[in-house]
Amino acid sequence: MSQFAPVEEQLEYLQKGAAEIIPLAELRTRLEHSRTTGRPLRIKAGFDPTAPDLHLGHTVLMRKLKHFQDLGHTVIFLIGDFTSLIGDPTGRSVTRKPLTREEIDENAKTYTEQVFKILDRNKTEVRFNSEWLGTLGFEGIIRLAARFTVSQMLEREDFHKRFNAEQPISLHEMLYPLAQGYDSVALEADVELGGTDQKFNLLIGRELQRHYGQPSQIVLMTPIIEGLDGVQKMSKSLNNAIGIHEPPREMYGKLMSISDELMWRYWTLLTDLRASEIDQMQQDVANGALHPMKAKKRLARTITAGFHSETAALQADEDWAKQHQDKEMPGNVEEIKLKLHQYIATEEEIEEFQNSPDSAQAPDWMRSDALRLKPLLVDSGFVTSNSEAERKIKENSVQINGEKCVVVKYGIKPDYFAQGDDGKRFIRLNVVVGKQAKVLILK
Repeated sequence: MSQFAPVEEQLEYLQKGAAEIIPLAELRTRLEHSRTTGRPLRIKAGFDPTAPDLHLGHTVLMRKLKHFQDLGHTVIFLIGDFTSLIGDPTGRSVTRKPLTREEIDENAKTYTEQVFKILDRNKTEVRFNSEWLGTLGFEGIIRLAARFTVSQMLEREDFHKRFNAEQPISLHEMLYPLAQGYDSVALEADVELGGTDQKFNLLIGRELQRHYGQPSQIVLMTPIIEGLDGVQKMSKSLNNAIGIHEPPREMYGKLMSISDELMWRYWTLLTDLRASEIDQMQQDVANGALHPMKAKKRLARTITAGFHSETAALQADEDWAKQHQDKEMPGNVEEIKLKLHQYIATEEEIEEFQNSPDSAQAPDWMRSDALRLKPLLVDSGFVTSNSEAERKIKENSVQINGEKCVVVKYGIKPDYFAQGDDGKRFIRLNVVVGKQAKVLILK
């Protein structure tokens, strides 16, 4: 009896969330041969350690590696410590700034620690491409480069765009696809995974393996996942990312903020649930058998538990429910008293705000009695500067009385004001910024 699941069962799992498989028929053939011989396929995915912290967008590829690993195949997590010296030109309109060896080594250490939140450490082969690229030598590089022409390199979309725009293309950048392709030769990869933006590089690997007398690898591409806004790709620079090291409550809260439509894409690309189960859940929501809020809460728990623990995910779920559904605060919350008059926006500030682009997002009630949010968050100890406060608001990390702040400057509803026994107005605010929660009393 084969140690591997039936081929069609494997394909169903592996095709989940895949944007393209080249060629699919060949993957089926190799899976059949693997079942017959008992030899696992060698699955490769390369990651250049150009930044130390990963977000959920980076994990889409790692998740697909895990699916191969779940099915019993050999997974190779390749650290591109040598190719980082070049810098992947994919999607770049300018040449990347080269990293130092110290930066690469430090980032690589962080990457290997983070990847085992998804992959099984004991079943993962971790390799560094400096093993073979560092010893290839100038002669080896020349022989490698002789396999391709400049016109072939210019077929690559980003090079083509830069060439037509008369923007510089450094010669060393053209070596990057060759180096990535040679990685597949050195590792004798059966399958290479990559994002859809990596297609050119992945196909170079197929061609180089043919040249070196190896069977050409199958290419499996995963889509680029959208960030919290549901429009642009997930990116820390766009403030729409979820870092895999974010605290459980913050991670859970961000996942609950996504749209119902985006939720299904996250289920597909960021979890191990099979496509048939996701389809059934989506059908249950469509026919009213399952409320979309329950499906989203299950998603948030599933992802949060994967990077933290089941206990942490359940606590984050409970805290979120208190803040957003019951509009209560978690227990043992610090209470801070502040002078109300210090934070009331002037009529001139409100008028200036209403004439600014930000006002397009502002609700109709934002006309008077609004507060200066940034100094309020600073003085209450949530953040250390106005710029950090602005960043938190833009990241959808600020909640006041169970409602998300959608603009940077002013955002307190007039009906939050109450009148005390002494006849003076005051406000009691339940404020959550990321994982911090405090009660602010403004008099």
